[in-house]
Amino acid sequence: MNSGSPGAEVLYKREEGAVAFRLFADASRPTLTVPEQIAASIGDRIITGALAPGDRIIEQDLAAEFAVSRGPVRDAIRVLEREGLVTVLARRGAIVTALSAEEVSDIFEVRAGLFSVVARKVALARDPALIAVLEAGVARLNRLAKMKDDQGAYAETSYRLSILSARSCGNERLARMIFALSLQTLRYSKLSLKSIARRRQSARIWQAAFDALARGDVEGYVELARRRVEESGVEAVRLLAPAQAPARGRRAGSGRATA
Repeated sequence: MNSGSPGAEVLYKREEGAVAFRLFADASRPTLTVPEQIAASIGDRIITGALAPGDRIIEQDLAAEFAVSRGPVRDAIRVLEREGLVTVLARRGAIVTALSAEEVSDIFEVRAGLFSVVARKVALARDPALIAVLEAGVARLNRLAKMKDDQGAYAETSYRLSILSARSCGNERLARMIFALSLQTLRYSKLSLKSIARRRQSARIWQAAFDALARGDVEGYVELARRRVEESGVEAVRLLAPAQAPARGRRAGSGRATA
């Protein structure tokens, strides 16, 4: 099966809209507190690359930007620290987390192991709705893999399919862990999938995995799902290892949360 049907594509687009690249994307409550809104806004900038690893998060600047006291800003920074997007250094304040190649390798290894559990649950359940979404999503990945510059869309689509799979597995704690790790590694996944060669290789694995799922090959699906995550991690580490980017000391950008 090489392309999604029109009905599957409609279903994928509907599900795609429910997966945001941000903190609290999996939250069930309809509203966020002010600190959570600030954390979500800054988290968006980190995930999209507007704030790079090592950039400083200045409490005073954020308090002025969002028209709040420094208390809610400190609470927001704690949220970002909990999610692994920000690191708080003694006497230096908060910076965007700059993961070493070794740390990236460790996180991808854990993510691969957890996603193997998700893949097994998905393969055993064989939910028709999820299979239709995956079919359309893999078709989209195949198209994006051929583009000279996909502007990160391939990694974002892969992220969405992973989150949708985790949500469907019936284990909320497992899904939450996958979400947190995927959020931390999305920046590095984009790096590892920047080249056409890597995207094409990843798309071949996604396609082979989907084909295994469609024919009921549980072990094949699990192995390919794990391999896809592992290869992405290996490539990210390869690109990071030669020279870790130094902290650049930039400040958090613009944006405003609504109370």
